[in-house]
Amino acid sequence: MKIAMVDPSLFTGRYDDSLCTALGNEGAEVTLIARPMRLTDAIVPSSYHYDARFFRRSEAFRTSLGEGRAFRMLKAAEYAASCVFGNLDQLAGADVVHSQWLPLAPADRLLLRRLKGRTALVHTVHNADAYHADAGLQGRGYRALLEMFDALIVHGETTRCALEEQGVDPRHIYVTPHPPMRLASATPADLQGVPDPKAPRLLFFGTIRPYKGIDILIEACLSLWQAGCAFELAIAGKPFMEFNPLLDRVQAAGFGDRLILDLGFLTEPRLDAHMTKADAIVFPYRQIDSSGAFLSALHHGKAMVTSDAGMFAALPDEVALRAPAGNVPLLAQALLRLLESPAIRQAAGAAARAYGDSMGSWKDMALATLGVYRSVLVARA
Repeated sequence: MKIAMVDPSLFTGRYDDSLCTALGNEGAEVTLIARPMRLTDAIVPSSYHYDARFFRRSEAFRTSLGEGRAFRMLKAAEYAASCVFGNLDQLAGADVVHSQWLPLAPADRLLLRRLKGRTALVHTVHNADAYHADAGLQGRGYRALLEMFDALIVHGETTRCALEEQGVDPRHIYVTPHPPMRLASATPADLQGVPDPKAPRLLFFGTIRPYKGIDILIEACLSLWQAGCAFELAIAGKPFMEFNPLLDRVQAAGFGDRLILDLGFLTEPRLDAHMTKADAIVFPYRQIDSSGAFLSALHHGKAMVTSDAGMFAALPDEVALRAPAGNVPLLAQALLRLLESPAIRQAAGAAARAYGDSMGSWKDMALATLGVYRSVLVARA
């Protein structure tokens, strides 16, 4: 079976790599079609091919332009042109085109129209609200695009139910649970680059966006610091929101020395180093269906604190301490339990590791995904 896996912006590179490798190991001929890889990417294709088809020109100007408005406009224009005028031989020649992310819905509609009827179209809906209410032009019309696919893959009942509530035909929805992931391991240099903790350390990592609740976490930490609790907060990732006012609040309160900041696009080994040195990892998300960051952290065996949004609500009680999404006082209470008790941190970390070990493998994911492909191909035939 010939599969074109499409993630133009390489938004979930670790996920793409894991799935493509597993599909290739099951005998599928897979090509991951995305942008040119960056130094921060850790993908080494195995059992599949990689084609840097998208954003070649804009990526070449990324260093000189930076990542501001000019760069984003260039990317949008280049992507739209590729959707309207790009050669379709590689995509239309595949048995299945499996889209992981749709980076610019108005342009994606044009590409899908060109492909419709020429090959099977499958899309993974990682979150029912793909842009977390912050889409703008990027996500305008995204919901209508779902009707153009032969099958939609989701990772849990939360997303399935949300799509059905939006009017998606349940016969087109397939649930394939998301396995845990492993980031590339930290090197000695990465470990040296992350300072050793001087007190129990909480970690927030990944891209920093409004829906992830970093402001809620900072308010909870401020309340605990002001109450005399001694701990550190590490924040590792690139902000995609106005972030300095939050940091100013911490500085103004006199707790700037409690922050460990590593802001920017970080390599997987660098993120792995932060997880290695943390005592607990916090996911205070306002909304989410499935969290790749959470699933990539389980094997570290660190205590987890989450909101009750999406997949977090279904976690066993021993795997994570939970607080209602958006509730600063109750998040602070959950954090305090861990910070005050090394024994609770150790038990919670062991439970998180065991939970990850009990989840499905990428081989299971590949077999389930191939089953979806076969169902779609039979229906088309």
